[in-house]
Amino acid sequence: MLARRLVPGDAVRLVAATSFVVLVVAGEAIGAALFLLILGGTVVPRAVGASAALDVACGASLVLAGWASHLDWYTSVPWLDLAVHVVYTGLLAALAEVVLRHVSQRRERAEWHGAVRAVSRGSTETVLLVGGLGAILAIFWEVGEWAGHTFLDEGIGVGYNDTVSDLVAGLAGSLAAGVVVARSNR
Repeated sequence: MLARRLVPGDAVRLVAATSFVVLVVAGEAIGAALFLLILGGTVVPRAVGASAALDVACGASLVLAGWASHLDWYTSVPWLDLAVHVVYTGLLAALAEVVLRHVSQRRERAEWHGAVRAVSRGSTETVLLVGGLGAILAIFWEVGEWAGHTFLDEGIGVGYNDTVSDLVAGLAGSLAAGVVVARSNR
C-alpha cells in the first residue's frame, strides 16, 4: 500500500473531522451537518492542488467561521461577520483562480501540442478576475444564508443591511486577494 504524504492542511482537516464527531456525539444535528459541509470544503484546496499556505488558510478560516456560527459568536462580536466575509471570500476567490489556471493549463496541453496557448493575464486582469470570482461567490454565499434562514434556522441573520454589507465585504476581500494573486503570479 502506498503511504500518503501528510501536508499541513491535513491538520486542519483533522480539526474539522473532530468537530463533526464532537457535534454528532453531543446530539447537535445542525452543527454536525454544518461541520460535515465544512469537512468537505477543507478537502477542496488539496484536491485542486492549491499551495500549502492557501490550503491551511482556507481550511482554518472555514473551521473558525463554522465554530463562530455554531457558538453564536457573530451575535456577541458584531464585526466578526464582516471580517469572515472579507477573509474567506478573498480566499475562495484566490482558490477559484487556482482552479481556472489549472483548467487553462490542461486545455493548453491538450490543444495541438501547445499550438494554442492560454491567454496570460496581466496584473489588472488578474485583480479583476479574482475580484469578479469573489463577487459571484459572495452572491452564492448570501443565497446560502437566505436559504439557511428560510429553511433551517431563523436565527441565521439576514436582512437588507446584512446582505449588502456582506457583499461589499466579500468584494473588498476578493479584490485584495486579486492583488496578492497578481503579485505572486509575477
